[in-house]
Amino acid sequence: MLRRLTVSPFFVSKNRTMKRVIAIADRTALASLKLLVALNVLFFLSFLIVALLAAGKAHAETPVCAGADMLSALQKDDPAVYQKIETEAAATPNGKGLLWKLEKAGERPSFLFGTMHMTDPRVTTLPPAAQKAFDAADTVVIETTEVLDKQKMLAAFLKEPELMMFTDSTTLSSLLSPDDAAAVNKALDARGIPPASIAKMKPWMLSAMVALPACELARQAGGTPVLDIKLAEDAKASGKAVDGLETIADQLRAMASLPLAFHMKGLVDTLKLGNRVNDLNETMIVLYQRGDIGMFWPLFRAVLPGGEDDSAGYAAFEETMITRRNKVMIDHAGPILAKGNAFMAVGALHLPGAEGLIEDFRKAGYTVTAVD
Repeated sequence: MLRRLTVSPFFVSKNRTMKRVIAIADRTALASLKLLVALNVLFFLSFLIVALLAAGKAHAETPVCAGADMLSALQKDDPAVYQKIETEAAATPNGKGLLWKLEKAGERPSFLFGTMHMTDPRVTTLPPAAQKAFDAADTVVIETTEVLDKQKMLAAFLKEPELMMFTDSTTLSSLLSPDDAAAVNKALDARGIPPASIAKMKPWMLSAMVALPACELARQAGGTPVLDIKLAEDAKASGKAVDGLETIADQLRAMASLPLAFHMKGLVDTLKLGNRVNDLNETMIVLYQRGDIGMFWPLFRAVLPGGEDDSAGYAAFEETMITRRNKVMIDHAGPILAKGNAFMAVGALHLPGAEGLIEDFRKAGYTVTAVD
């Protein structure tokens, strides 16, 4: 159950100076960061740290998930756009399939599995072939094992706070036009998030939170693990070794390295989606169940506000958050896979494409084969 983050009446005095406001916002943001750990900081899509802010509305029970498959609607109402998405997906190398077998001379075979960083039962229930490979594995590998240790997560956050918070006089609202600031505040109020509580938060953290449906946030806040964490916890419980490919700091630095203007646009565009965020998430789950991982990027570009007009922004995001991190993952995976019989689970967006992990493993000397 989500808890409301409140601000003491003492801090709403009309005589408060701007310095006082910023100091309060800093403390509120720091308290929120500590609470992120208590609520289990998680992954979202390609970047596996979803900031669960304890500023949402309290719910008597977990909200019912709502959302419609956007592709079905597009196929009927806008066949040209639907065809464009399908054509682009079909041209994406390795765009079909979640489970891939990794084979290399002198090593026992291992498996690569694409995950979706959500708690939805349709996602967390592995396909039979993947469950069989997971059960037989000696080692389970996820993107970062630090998400399994709340103290390590908190330490990583507090060691470099500038990656997540504005540490100068900058606030989110100071970077927005008056119209966008009003729209952002209205959207935050609708979600039960006091704008003052996130005034010093970097936009990408807030974007990660508001991009999730209320039902998903509620499940995560209630302690239900996303697929990656569930796999790691199940592996530990069954006596398997658990290893990671990168650190939380690596992920934070990668996201923070993108231009601030790109992050701000992403936040505004995400909020502009409104209730359509439920439809987008439902569509991604449908695609994930079908193994159509090559359709994710074409879908985003077609349906997100400004998606078609921001090819440079998408390219920068893909290069920073997918391609570069793939190289790091390949390097760190080598010694683990050399031991053989590993089950490597990473975000599905990392797998397809000419610069995806599947092609990277082939370049590293592996035979990579899709497993039905």
